[in-house]
Amino acid sequence: MPCSSPPIGDQKLIQIVDAALADTVRRSGKWLACRPGCSHCCHGVFAINQLDALRLRNGLAETGKKDPERAARIRKRALDTVTRLSPEYPGDPATGLLDEADDDEDCKRWDEFANDEPCPVLDPATGTCELYEFRPVMCRTFGPPLMSEGDLGVCDLCFDGATEAEIAACEMKPDPDNLEAVLLEELEKTTGAHGETIIAFALVRETIEAQRLNLDKA
Repeated sequence: MPCSSPPIGDQKLIQIVDAALADTVRRSGKWLACRPGCSHCCHGVFAINQLDALRLRNGLAETGKKDPERAARIRKRALDTVTRLSPEYPGDPATGLLDEADDDEDCKRWDEFANDEPCPVLDPATGTCELYEFRPVMCRTFGPPLMSEGDLGVCDLCFDGATEAEIAACEMKPDPDNLEAVLLEELEKTTGAHGETIIAFALVRETIEAQRLNLDKA
């Protein structure tokens, strides 16, 4: 099943986010511990939106054309992850869509879910991302100081010993015009894609759907 094309503005969004990251890295200097091979932020699942999911699927498809063996390794790791996580998945394992957290119990269930699970896109041999060019926005913003729900958070490996003022001076503002929300609305209108998922399910969505259809026909 072919992937849908991402909204035209997705490339612009990524350019904006990457430019903001480059600026923050310049201002952060020694405080950032992020280096190739550091995979601290690549363990533990997190929610991604449908724009991220589509970008990842297209990236995997492009990788399959250039390096089929690498794509096959990524796909196998993703399928293995889905198999491991499905029994306790805080959502619908048939679609990969996460449940919306309605109460404290839902939040606790998500907070305690798969915190040590490695990302299926992480190359275990090198500790680097095998779909780096197509990674979610969250992956492009983890590490530098980022405002979330009124708090300025950073990776716990970064800014060791920095003062609050030094951290604040390096704050990253990845999407000041809220372009991502506009693109998500456009994507939902054109494809019906909505809700959040995780990377493993996003990468093998078509495979899961095909398996479900075959079971329905059996």
